[in-house]
Amino acid sequence: MAESLVTPEAMAMIGKETGGSKGVVYKKEFQRWAAAVNDLNPLYFDEEFARAQGYKDVVMPPLFLSQVMQGVTRLGGLRPDGIPGGTRQGDIPLRAERRMAGGEETEYFEPIYPGDVISSASKLANIEEKEGRSGPFVLVTRETVYTNQDGVVVARGRSSMIAR
Repeated sequence: MAESLVTPEAMAMIGKETGGSKGVVYKKEFQRWAAAVNDLNPLYFDEEFARAQGYKDVVMPPLFLSQVMQGVTRLGGLRPDGIPGGTRQGDIPLRAERRMAGGEETEYFEPIYPGDVISSASKLANIEEKEGRSGPFVLVTRETVYTNQDGVVVARGRSSMIAR
């Protein structure tokens, strides 16, 4: 029987906080991003339109949240798979070197505005070893809560990572 890809140290991390980060929402950054992906929703660009819809200002596009939380990594700080080493979510000791994104879903509860300071706290929700067509792999699930500077939960995310 082959050795498990999941270490006892990794299993002990389930339910524990694995990291967090903080970022500031900048209007020009999210507007540039929205324009680059051709999402020209007037809620992101037109203050008068956003206010007429009941918002206090333009709002950040939902898919930009990961960019707010992301730091800057030099090329030499990337792992062989292109992911920053020692990421904000913490490394998980597995006997599998290749890691790739497995999916992500985020539920939003409040609008996010320019100038908001967003904090994230992630915990390891589950680790599951599976057998696929090309062999064994590990499915790692994290849950992240995002709060603004007032302590209001603005979003909750669930992401998965696949390790082989």
